[in-house]
Amino acid sequence: MIQIDEDTPSDSTAHKVGYNTISEISKERIRRAGKKVSGGKMDVDTGFRVLKVDTSNMADVYYAPDALDKSNLDLFVDNIKPDRTAEDLLFQVMLDWGVDLALPIERKIIQGKDVFFVDGDALAACFDAHGGIDEAFVKELATHKPLRVVFRDAGFKSDDVKINVEQIFKLLSPGTEVKSI
Repeated sequence: MIQIDEDTPSDSTAHKVGYNTISEISKERIRRAGKKVSGGKMDVDTGFRVLKVDTSNMADVYYAPDALDKSNLDLFVDNIKPDRTAEDLLFQVMLDWGVDLALPIERKIIQGKDVFFVDGDALAACFDAHGGIDEAFVKELATHKPLRVVFRDAGFKSDDVKINVEQIFKLLSPGTEVKSI
């Protein structure tokens, strides 16, 4: 379903009961239909995802080399916009790779880091931004043998780890496509 986030008229019943946009009404209708279809059973998945069109998650960097000085080098520490969540990054990667946005997503904790697994092993993603991705973590993730894996560029503990990631996957999961954003 696609719905423009159009405001409801302020004098309408929908607006008065708290539905300020048509999309809020649509989401509530889907929830109610799901509840009716499931008959109140807890094991029936009637969930849905709400996605919004937005700008890229990547920071805009437009500087000529002669316009840079030491004072603005900190702008290049992270290439992700600061207000973006791990889910934002996941859906952008899914779109970039052509992975169906309706596939099931499971979040697992591996060595204290959130890892998203899309459709079991179609995609694994870790967007840890605290420099905690080390070789031990990468080796454990490689044992899951995902078809694709993506990391946040700023999440690696060191440059050595970032360089070794592809080699680790070549040894432990040779069919995995590795990407860093």
